[in-house]
Amino acid sequence: GQNFHGAVELALGWAAWKTYLGRPPTDQLLRLSLGILGDSLFKAGREEALPVLEANLALNRRYGSHDRNAVFTAQSNLAGCLDELGRHDEALVLK
Repeated sequence: GQNFHGAVELALGWAAWKTYLGRPPTDQLLRLSLGILGDSLFKAGREEALPVLEANLALNRRYGSHDRNAVFTAQSNLAGCLDELGRHDEALVLK
């Protein structure tokens, strides 16, 4: 598939989130779309990425704990965001 970046990636992140927003938190596509939104916000340098990535990790830990890869990815994305924000101690706990 094609890789997108910048404004297009951010728009796709919001579109993914809006598409699955009405689903229950147990839905894997909802959690995946939240991760995509958080990642696109982070790559765009938006500070809104942090609460989105925190929510994504919380949902994956609670409802997707059987999928260790999803939890690890959410944890890694949040750690990268915290590190970028200079919150190195918090990032290390997650890595």
